[in-house]
Formats: sequence, structure tokens, C-alpha cells
Amino acid sequence: MRARAAITFACVCTLPFFLCAAPINAQTAAAPGAGFQDSSNELAVGVGKTVLVDTPQPIARVSLGLGDVAEVSAVSPTELMINGKNPGETSLIVWDIKGGRQFFNVAVHPNMSMADDALEGVRRELRTELPEQPIHVSMDNGIIYLRGTAKDLDSSNRAVRIASTAGKVINLLDVQVPSSDPQILLKVRFVSVDRTKEQQLGINLFSTGFGNVLGSVSTGQYTPPTVVAGAAGASAVSVTTDNNIFGFLPGLNLGETLEALESQEVVQVLAEPNLLATNGKEASFLAGGEFPYPVVQGTSSGAPAVTISYQEYGIRLNFIPTITPRGTIRLQVAPEVSSLDYTNEVTISGFTVPGIDDRKVNTEVELGDGQSFVIGGLLDNTVTQTFDKIPFLGDIPILGKFFQSIQKTKTNTELIVIVTPEIVAPIPAGSPTPQLKFPIPFLASNSNIPMHTPDAKTAANTLPPAPPTIPVEKLIDSMRPEPPLIIQGAGTFGAGSQGNGGSSSSSTSGAASTPQ
Repeated sequence: MRARAAITFACVCTLPFFLCAAPINAQTAAAPGAGFQDSSNELAVGVGKTVLVDTPQPIARVSLGLGDVAEVSAVSPTELMINGKNPGETSLIVWDIKGGRQFFNVAVHPNMSMADDALEGVRRELRTELPEQPIHVSMDNGIIYLRGTAKDLDSSNRAVRIASTAGKVINLLDVQVPSSDPQILLKVRFVSVDRTKEQQLGINLFSTGFGNVLGSVSTGQYTPPTVVAGAAGASAVSVTTDNNIFGFLPGLNLGETLEALESQEVVQVLAEPNLLATNGKEASFLAGGEFPYPVVQGTSSGAPAVTISYQEYGIRLNFIPTITPRGTIRLQVAPEVSSLDYTNEVTISGFTVPGIDDRKVNTEVELGDGQSFVIGGLLDNTVTQTFDKIPFLGDIPILGKFFQSIQKTKTNTELIVIVTPEIVAPIPAGSPTPQLKFPIPFLASNSNIPMHTPDAKTAANTLPPAPPTIPVEKLIDSMRPEPPLIIQGAGTFGAGSQGNGGSSSSSTSGAASTPQ
């Protein structure tokens, strides 16, 4: 419809709701030599719909605020066509050839028929992908609301992804309370075998007057006896070390000490820790202790200060188990075996600091329930040989052996780690728990009052039943990882402090050291 007699222009809209521009007096509009006054008008259009605007004067130019909300085009010198694109509001300014301006507030409303079609499509997909789950969809002012109950968190996330295809989504779903996470028991066996074989051979010769000579011949590797002059020309022999063979010929005043020793040592270390962890959570184990070492730090006065820090050592295990959709257990496991090495010790400011003999592995494997894997091949073979001889005399054939000494040490160390994960359930309430056997019984109780309280379940000491459903936000918040534990006792202490200065922890459960 178009009206040109009584008003300057009118709106033509195909929607049931629209507000036409305010009429302008025709005489004022036709006054010669005068431009149109600025005016503000309201336009309403739906998404996918069109409004046609007539102007009394030819159009010079137009300006539209937001092109994502609507678009405008001139179909003739005095006609504008406005198309609604997305819900929202924007402004339109029209200039005519005489300098007049007109302002329009353009409001684009959602197309209810298109919105209904989109919601019906969302409902259809939810019924297909999430059957038998009461999920309801509604829309208000272009925002989609999800209400109802989802089976689990994955179903809730899938419902949000489906509904987001029709617009912005507000998730108001409840989720059924899931069952407790499965528990994974990790059985680990550490087997460490250290073998050491040492061979020593050396001869020291000494004389108390053979050929009118007092003295001794030694390679220096083994402490030789000491010959001293006695009273009235006599001589004496002082032997300060234990030797395997000691011989002396009084007629020749000639003697010898022989160091010939072969020793073998075997050390076996076995630890069998059993660690229990929730699916996806980390667990750790340490059987060992901490040793102190000095740390030099600067001070404001310029004089250095020595503090004591502690370093852990022993048998350690860290692991994270995760149950995969295939029903297997993926393990991130890091076993470590370390010991104090005093052969590589250092001395700092009077403090003796040992070295650390460390063997560790960090790997990731995937196993079935009850399957095992073995980490082997952690071998350490060391051969140390020390050979000493007296120059020239040690090179004489056959007789030169008396002026030589040799010490050979062989060390063979092997570490084997056997890991077995199992999915386990806790002992049911009321079932008997395993009883520990003590070699020596403890003293009898001082009273007849039971040390465990309470003896019966009451409303005051019973947890309320779990609700069948909870909001999605509360479930996600409960699944967040807990903050890590802060273990006290391993710290830094001043060197001048009295006492221990700290506490070292050790565990001997499941660990034994048996020298042979």
C-alpha cells in the first residue's frame, strides 16, 4: 500500500507487527527552498522479511549502522527496501537531494516460524541421539534453554552441541549422579641384585740385616712392615696391617708379607609395594629416607651462611592409571631405585656429602586387567683394576712378580621391575578385615572401653543418601582434581641449629635387604 496525498511517506511491511514512520505535513514538505527537518522514526521487520519505505524527495545517500542485523538497498530514486537478517537493533539515516535527513530506528525481530522449525529440528535430533532421556528445549528472545535430566555428563555435552546449532544455549540440565570411580591396584615388585668380586695380590719384602742391609721393598699399594734398629745392633720388625701370609727367615734375616685375597659379595634388595589409586589420579610410594647436605647461601652482611637441606633416596614409584574405553588400563609409571654412594662423596665446609647411585625409568604402557609387564635390562657392569710395580725391578722376568701388586674389582648390578595393575573393589561394610600378625603381642588395654567409636550406626554418624540427580555445574565442580598434598618434614634448616634439624621418613614395609 502507498499513500502520497495526506502523508509524505508510509511503511509497507509484510509482517503482522510493524510501526510506520510518523507522518510529515505535505505542505511543509513541499515548501520551496526549504529542506526537510530531521525526524526520528521507528521501523520493525522480522528475520527474512522486507520493509519498503517511500520518500517524498529523491534519495542522495543512506547509511546503515549494523550490516549483520539488516541490509538496505534503493529500488528507485524515492524507494528503499530494508531486509531483516538477524535479531537485533540498528539505525538508518537517509539524506535527500535537498539536504534533509531522516533517522530510523530499525528493530529486527526473530521469525517465529523459522525459530519453531529450528527448535523442532533440535528436538528431533535429541530424541534420536539421546533416546529415553527427558530433555526439554525452549526459546525466549533468541536464547535456547535446555531443561530436564541427562543420563551422564557426556549426554549433557552432546545435548548442548546439538542445541547450539539453533542459537545461544543456556544449559539448565540435571545429570544423574554417577557411580564411584573404579579403583586400580598396582602390584609392583622391585628386584635388585648387586654382585661384587674383588681380587688382590701383592708382596712386600723386608730385611733385618741381610747383606748388612736394613730396609724393605714395597709397591706402596699395601702397607709394608716397618724395620727399626734395636739395641746392641739388633733390629726389630713392626707389622701394622693384617696380611694373609707372613714369613721370616732368621738365618738370612729376610722376610716377606703376602697380600692375596679374593672376596665375593652379593646384596639382594626386594620391595613389593601395593598402591591403590582412583581412575586418573596419581599415587606414589617411597621406601627409603632422606639424607642431609649443606647448601651455602649469601646473606645481607656478605658472610655466607650454611643451611641443611634434605634429599630423598630409596625405592620410589609414581604412577597414574587411566581406564580406556576399550576396558584396558593405561599406565604412566616411573619407578626409581637410588642409594647413597660414598665412593663419590665430596667434602664441603667440613660436611661429607655422599653421591647418589640412581636408576629410574619413565614409561607409558597399556595393559588388561591382571596383565603384567617387566622392565629389565637395567644393568651396570664395572671393572676396576689397579696395577703397581717398582720400576726396573718389576720388569725382570719371573723375579719381577715379587715387585708387582694388582687389585681387580668387578661389580655387576641388575634391576628388574614387575608391574601388574588390577581393578579392585573395597571390602564390603561389615565384612571382616585382614588381621595382622605381630611377633610380640602388645600390652593389654588399660580399660574395657572399645577404642573404636561409635559401635552402631545412627542418624548422627551416617551420611545422607545421595540424590538421584545434581546440576551439571555441581557435577563438573566435584570432578575437579584435588590440590596436591603438602608433606611436611623435608625442608631446609640452619646448620647452626641443634638436634636433627628436620625429620626424615622411611618405610620398611615390603622391603628387605639381605647380604650374603
